[in-house]
Amino acid sequence: MELDQKLGNLRDILHNKKVIVAFSGGADSTLLALIAKEVADNPIAVTVDNGVIPPECLEEAAKIAQEIGIEHLIIKENLLENQSFCSNPPNRCYICKNMIYNRLEEILKDHKFDFIADGTNISDLMEDRPGVQVNLEKNIKTPLIQARLTFEEVREALNNLELEYHPSTTCFATRIPKGIEITPKRINRIAYVENLIRNITGLKMVRVRDYDGLASIEVENFNKLLERGIIEHLDSEFKAVGFERVMLDIGEYRDSKKDLIAYKPCKDEKNKIMFETELPYQINITDTCQELAELGVVKCSKEMGIAMLEIEGSNITIFQKGKIVARRVNNRKDAQELLQNILPCIRRVN
Repeated sequence: MELDQKLGNLRDILHNKKVIVAFSGGADSTLLALIAKEVADNPIAVTVDNGVIPPECLEEAAKIAQEIGIEHLIIKENLLENQSFCSNPPNRCYICKNMIYNRLEEILKDHKFDFIADGTNISDLMEDRPGVQVNLEKNIKTPLIQARLTFEEVREALNNLELEYHPSTTCFATRIPKGIEITPKRINRIAYVENLIRNITGLKMVRVRDYDGLASIEVENFNKLLERGIIEHLDSEFKAVGFERVMLDIGEYRDSKKDLIAYKPCKDEKNKIMFETELPYQINITDTCQELAELGVVKCSKEMGIAMLEIEGSNITIFQKGKIVARRVNNRKDAQELLQNILPCIRRVN
């Protein structure tokens, strides 16, 4: 399916609907807000200041919403007062997203909107994102997934439209490995040193990971930091706010995603092509089979942890551990389109 057709499908999904766009100012929610403003019925964009969002993200969100011309609200919530979140469990993002959509549901009910629209795209389903479960539980719509738009296609569309977006809107909590307590002190020192690096270097993409006192710096161009004076100044400032050691990750930070599929030659069948991918989470085979039934003929074995789907002459095998294998496909493009149809049907183990 071509990009123009996918954007047409996105417009159809939002046409004349009264929509709340969960808005961060990142690429996905920016495209969603833009199309909503174009075709929806008096949509609004809502950003939740959750206490762990970088201030520049809020400023950029307001700026981008103004450029689009969509009504924009910023509402406050403090996750640092939520002990379940601050304990930093594996489902941290689920707790955060559940809180955000509880607030948006209040607006939905008070002002009689049709639905809340979330900016999750097809490529996001390849990642370990516990927050996606909130969309299913609360019936939050994901128009980019419905339109089968990938990470790359969202950015291509915005570039074609010459519309700016914030390159990354991840919260400060993502800088703290799960299991290490999220505290105001840790959030504040991460915010301080990231802003310090930006001011010194002019870089936009800056991440400082807090490994319980060990700071790891990730930037889009680490050469900007390789001056003795800068290194000594940063080391001094980092230690002044409580970091014990400072490290530079020389793998440059990039705004990118892994490929949806990988080619694997099929040894058993001549002139056949096989592609596979592996999701970073376990799959609920029973629930997934129920969803897949709308696509084709499904055989499901909960005991073996396997679901098999026959669709358009191809065979898709889905394993509980996360692997997806496509056999009897014509080429990479066909395999990718098949996967884009299957991913929205995948249900993860809670």
